[in-house]
Amino acid sequence: MTDKKWQEQGFIDEPIPENTDIKAEIRRMCREKNALIMAHYYTEGVIQELSDFVGDSLALAQKAAATDADIIVMCGVHFMGETNKILCPEKKILVPDLNASCSLAESCPADEFETFVKAHPGHTVVSYVNTTAATKALTDVVVTSGNARQIVESLPEDTPIIFGPDQNLGNYINGLTGRKMVLWNGACHVHEKFSVEKILQLKREHPAAKILAHPECKGPVISLADKVGSTAALLKYSITDDAQEFIVATESGILTEMQKSAPQKTFIPAPPDDSTCACNECNYMKLVTLEKLYNCLKYEWPSVEVEPEVAEKAVRPIQRMLEISSRLGL
Repeated sequence: MTDKKWQEQGFIDEPIPENTDIKAEIRRMCREKNALIMAHYYTEGVIQELSDFVGDSLALAQKAAATDADIIVMCGVHFMGETNKILCPEKKILVPDLNASCSLAESCPADEFETFVKAHPGHTVVSYVNTTAATKALTDVVVTSGNARQIVESLPEDTPIIFGPDQNLGNYINGLTGRKMVLWNGACHVHEKFSVEKILQLKREHPAAKILAHPECKGPVISLADKVGSTAALLKYSITDDAQEFIVATESGILTEMQKSAPQKTFIPAPPDDSTCACNECNYMKLVTLEKLYNCLKYEWPSVEVEPEVAEKAVRPIQRMLEISSRLGL
């Protein structure tokens, strides 16, 4: 296949020779190229199992900032690769499929967000990490679902704040902190879809189960939860809590790590409201496959690049997040 064709489709689908031990070859290439594979909890189980590091957005950013690898393969969505490139401009950052976007990042185009920011002068801009590099460049401090509350609370109480792009997370933080942040109207297509009715039905079927929910979920879903938190926080809770059954209202990829960490417990994915499917998946995360990871490492493409002037602006709010998180022990 020609390089032009690869560029058009955003990934390499070069046929892999039969009888290839794909997993062994990926590990061999990692050793030879000094490459680190990082994966988000929402990727397929086989990708998580093969990765050197699996985590949520905060942990992935922290790992990228600290690694001495020459190549980072980010198995997740595009903004995660951008974040890695911003933090590690001297490294080669690869993503298995450039089409792995993010509905939340797409809901906040940088030009429209810039207009929104200018319409609210004097506000500190707090942006969720699930944004493009161009949107981060308009931001004062970046947050994740795991540190958003603490970072907002670290700002003086009288600070007017714009929070974007996730309206559900912003509403949740407003409720916890008593702030009145101005919210951008964005949302994650996965967390928007959870069905209160179907979760309640699961609860009737499993009365002892505890409900876990990500703060990107809508308010009615969050109100049902025994625990609300980032993927890392939900994972920790599922391991340490005495309950033996959990109904999990976040992307179903996290169940891989939950089941691995607590094999004696039962984890039930909360279903979406618009299908008969028993789980709720991010179609972007599922674009990352074993075959694409193999070809990505072999050909060292697709790579993520960020315009230098954008990166220079975007790195500051990310570094501020990492500094505050370190200071607060997050």
